[in-house]
Amino acid sequence: MVLDTPVSTDTAGIGRFCRQYLQLESDLDYPPPVHLRDARVQDILYRRIFADGALPYPPPRRYQLRVLKELVSRVESSIEDWDLYGVSEDLMAALSHLLAFPLPSEAVAVQQKSYVTYSLPALDQSNNLDSPPAQITLLEFRHLISAAGTTGLRTWEAALHLGKFLCANPSFIRGRRILELGAGTGYLSILCAKFLAPTLAIASDGSDDVVANLPENFFLNGLQESGLIREMDVKWGHALVGTEDEHWNGGRPIDTVLGADVTYDKSVIPSLIGTMEELVGMFPKVTILIAATERSRQTFDVFLGVCEERRLNVEDIGPKIPRRQDQEGPFYNDHVPIRICRITKSVEL
Repeated sequence: MVLDTPVSTDTAGIGRFCRQYLQLESDLDYPPPVHLRDARVQDILYRRIFADGALPYPPPRRYQLRVLKELVSRVESSIEDWDLYGVSEDLMAALSHLLAFPLPSEAVAVQQKSYVTYSLPALDQSNNLDSPPAQITLLEFRHLISAAGTTGLRTWEAALHLGKFLCANPSFIRGRRILELGAGTGYLSILCAKFLAPTLAIASDGSDDVVANLPENFFLNGLQESGLIREMDVKWGHALVGTEDEHWNGGRPIDTVLGADVTYDKSVIPSLIGTMEELVGMFPKVTILIAATERSRQTFDVFLGVCEERRLNVEDIGPKIPRRQDQEGPFYNDHVPIRICRITKSVEL
């Protein structure tokens, strides 16, 4: 094989492709043909994501096989002169191994959890390929397709968008006590504890099953022994302080409340806002940030209406979702509006 002109992992699209692969994206931006035929690019891709042991938490084998088959096909299509170029023997060996490995049926596969790794290139301190990238790995049910039923076992777009906002505005988190409502997989709490230096991040949810799953995701991110994060059962609309409790959370204050995709159901909005009201009453200086996906304008209008009734101000403070082609990670749908709002108590005259 020959070597083309010097190749950068950024200009070749290698980094973007690998980050999408780790996030289990269905539509991947494969490197262009001029780079795919390059032996060095194929070697980088093999060593980064397809070599045995390259990833501590690899995607499901069915997904690996689909992507690698498409990659090899694209490499073959990119080659015009087989005397000069070829397909990496390592990639072909990896493909042969996956083809020979027994895979679960598709019906079984959709019921299994998968490792999903979200990349945060904006937080990477160095372009050195040997330094560990800023990433969050979670166990999720990726085949949940709508905000219905138990939605807390996968990470939704609003959490990714709010996380991106917090990375650009770390003052909302640094040195503060954080409470995440409806934490689900714990993405935001883990992001805060791992990268944004809070005093404490509490990942709370009203589902017992979801709360029970949080420690596993803490472990995947090296936070199992950390004093910076913990899980908590918080059911919206239920009093935070019971008859036997003198103080909630041991009397320790909360400085910032986060909530992502918590306005998806009109029926839960009064309970959610009731909990926010109680938190504001307990901690008057608290900052509340809510990321709301507008799947239904009517549902969000209900949220705005109840906030107005309860004398809570809703201020849009977040940026628009970047276009898909401009996203470097994490990757999420750019066609559904997501609003980031700051909630504050109206000052009574």
